[in-house]
Amino acid sequence: MNNNPVNRHMPPHPQQPNSRSRLPHLHHRPPLHPLNQPPRPTTIDYGTHPFVVDINKATLNNENFRTTLWTGNNLQLTLMRIGVGEDIGLEMHPHVDQFLRIEDGQALVMMGKDANHLNFRQPVFDDFAIFIPAGTWHNIINTGKSPLKLYSIYAPPNHPKGAVHATKAIAEKMESH
Repeated sequence: MNNNPVNRHMPPHPQQPNSRSRLPHLHHRPPLHPLNQPPRPTTIDYGTHPFVVDINKATLNNENFRTTLWTGNNLQLTLMRIGVGEDIGLEMHPHVDQFLRIEDGQALVMMGKDANHLNFRQPVFDDFAIFIPAGTWHNIINTGKSPLKLYSIYAPPNHPKGAVHATKAIAEKMESH
């Protein structure tokens, strides 16, 4: 039995009646979390339960434009995949601070107080962190030769709990409703 207090409090995987056998062991390979294996049609949002994940592996294995992985009362984790030459899309969150971390790829980050004047521009690569204050217009353009893989933390949450958008077009359509 695993006595690690962090893992003991992980929520059971809804599709596994005996989740104890899926808990990670300290000296063994981690369990196959839904994002550590090929994409499935549905992904589970594990918020508001305590949750531990190999964020690098989950981000690299995410094949959706956006996958909401954990939504709490005050913050939210999403995984993103931006295709070559594509972007997140020019946006501004009036009451949401945002943290992004690039796990794979390269991009150009643009930010500004006005949508027409994104005067902050910075190239970013693997392991770079991006902080976007609430009320700041921003966009991130994949400038690399492979998909850009990143995760985003919103405070407070910005997307519906459990949102999964396979493509940017789907995300834009869903968010316009």
